[in-house]
Amino acid sequence: MNRAPVRPRQILIVTDAWVPQVNGVVRTLQAVSVELRAMGHAVEVIGPDRFATLPCPSYPEIRLAMVSPRAIGRLIDAIRPDAIHLATEGPLCLAARHWCLRRDIPFTTAFHTNFPDYVQSRTGLSADWFWPYFRWFHAPASAVLVSTPSVAAGVHSAGIRQTHLWGRGVDLALFRPDGPNHPAFDGLPRPILLNVGRVAVEKNIEAFLALDMPGSRVVVGEGPALPALRAHYPDAHFLGLQTGAALAAAYRSADVLVFPSRTDTFGLVMIEALACGTPVAAFPVMGPVDVLTGMTGAMDRRLDVAVRQALVLDRAVCARDGRAFSWRRSAEQFLASLHWLDATPAARAA
Repeated sequence: MNRAPVRPRQILIVTDAWVPQVNGVVRTLQAVSVELRAMGHAVEVIGPDRFATLPCPSYPEIRLAMVSPRAIGRLIDAIRPDAIHLATEGPLCLAARHWCLRRDIPFTTAFHTNFPDYVQSRTGLSADWFWPYFRWFHAPASAVLVSTPSVAAGVHSAGIRQTHLWGRGVDLALFRPDGPNHPAFDGLPRPILLNVGRVAVEKNIEAFLALDMPGSRVVVGEGPALPALRAHYPDAHFLGLQTGAALAAAYRSADVLVFPSRTDTFGLVMIEALACGTPVAAFPVMGPVDVLTGMTGAMDRRLDVAVRQALVLDRAVCARDGRAFSWRRSAEQFLASLHWLDATPAARAA
């Protein structure tokens, strides 16, 4: 892989996940783009906001772009990028992939979301049915960016080999242990157990809400499972989407962040909570095993055991370790993964 050049470059990111969506993919791409621009590079994003879209089945807030390879190729030609990164495996990146392969233009991809396991959790269909598509999609990439070593091991076992580590970061100016608490937490019985993220079946939030423990359970986020969970767990507190300072205050106000997902490839909310001084309880699965230590979180096959262990952890240590996750380092890892087109004979001739 070519080393990232010092001189400024034009970087193109193609993604099926983009604003106004609110999820880990969008937040990661936004944060890394800010850092890349601060380093002097130009970043252009081609997202579904540029095209006619249709709602994704079962995810209506996710819009799928209806675009041909020729149409996206015209955009790429106009941008004249020095490197191309395809962030997702949806129709927009599929069209860009087709165009790049026809032109013999190298590109990188990323494995942000464990869709085979997501689909299995939603439909009961085996994840093995969906892996062939993901192997096919990522096979021609110069590098496949993954967030943690355990994700790399998982995709290696599925037949995707050319991985490159691309970690995640925290906005340390926003997520910090000092600052106001969230007013919605005032007067709630302690301990306060918090869950943050998309409220959907694949996030396994019911495992959190069903915990038979004293205290309060608070859910921050929106999603298709919210009405059913709100009706089934009337004693829980559902705050909806919280962003910026309100989200940081929610982390600070909680005693433990409970992360019950078994399918996330990272879990930005875990390191945001740590940066605010809040320990994490989780299952010992991909994501938590790479992020948490015995001093910042607890993992157990029984979520209630993990919560009880996390409650006694030192919040100052959590905040210290949370500050180790930097978006600048994430951007540097991203840069190091890119395939620079001027190093490719076919690209120079295009």
